Amino acid sequence: MRIALTGSIATDHLMEFHGRFADQLIAGSLDKVSLSFLSEELRIRHGGVAANIACGLGRLGLTPYLVGAAGVDFADYQLWLKRNGVDTDSVAVSATRHTARFVCTTDTDQNQIATFYTGAMSEARDIALRPVLDRVGSLDLVVVSPNDPEAMLRHTRESRELGLPFAADPSQQLARMSREECRALLDHPQLLFGNEYESVLLQERTGWTEQQVLGRTGTWITTLGADGVRVQRAGRPTLNVPAVGTANAVDPTGVGDAFRAGFLAGLAWELGDERSAQLGCAVAVLALESVGTQEYVLDAGTLLDRVRGAYGDRAAEELAGRLPTTAAGAAGTPGTPG
Repeated sequence: MRIALTGSIATDHLMEFHGRFADQLIAGSLDKVSLSFLSEELRIRHGGVAANIACGLGRLGLTPYLVGAAGVDFADYQLWLKRNGVDTDSVAVSATRHTARFVCTTDTDQNQIATFYTGAMSEARDIALRPVLDRVGSLDLVVVSPNDPEAMLRHTRESRELGLPFAADPSQQLARMSREECRALLDHPQLLFGNEYESVLLQERTGWTEQQVLGRTGTWITTLGADGVRVQRAGRPTLNVPAVGTANAVDPTGVGDAFRAGFLAGLAWELGDERSAQLGCAVAVLALESVGTQEYVLDAGTLLDRVRGAYGDRAAEELAGRLPTTAAGAAGTPGTPG
């Protein structure tokens, strides 16, 4: 299955606040917030939604095509992605801007406060899908993930014009897009991804009810954190898949992207919604137990053990043989992006 991942390519600047954000907020004064959170360590990691999903798919043995805009500092990151099985030949490298930056602080309750600098990502609106299609020959799915809003709209429109199935993953960009733009992103995608908050925000931004959204979507996948995943299709019973448990949650950044990689790999292997969601949850927990979005090690034996423990022997048996036999992923820090 040939999957093109359109969306953000970024570097993540991750910090930890050894306290609770909630304890620093004063009721009645939230309209005049001026706070500084002390962090004793800065971790710089590779990130960006499209790149995170592509990296996960590459580690699962697929060859995803990354389509996005990166900056003049992309060379080391590009090598990292290639080592993880990602095709980066459709990445546009800016001549003047730096790669986008995600700056995030996480408190002891795993709450996060973040800022995103767009940088080279603003040039993604100039990327067309036709040259990608001409280069690779065919595409079975285009994932439209968070990106420059004009790029998201363009890639949705082009997918429809080229007759390419696509997945809508508007996520954090929902808050900055108009009603008309949000509706345009839901031009009958094969898949729709989001978390529980985003599913509510999506309905508010589009003005459509849950049933109306389902009427325009093939499969709606909603991640629910520790409560697992909800998979919905119009006219079918809702599928609820529990999460893979952990007592070692370290960093929630990129967990949803890791889930998407596992889910999409399951679909590529024609495993069906339930097994795909289970695989997604298993990959997601590995990311949750690591600092950074691409630092988890994906080992077939470990992954199958997590699947077996959460979903039973049959689920593990159906995944066995599909997974790479050798460990893939970071054994340590990939290096500080330039």
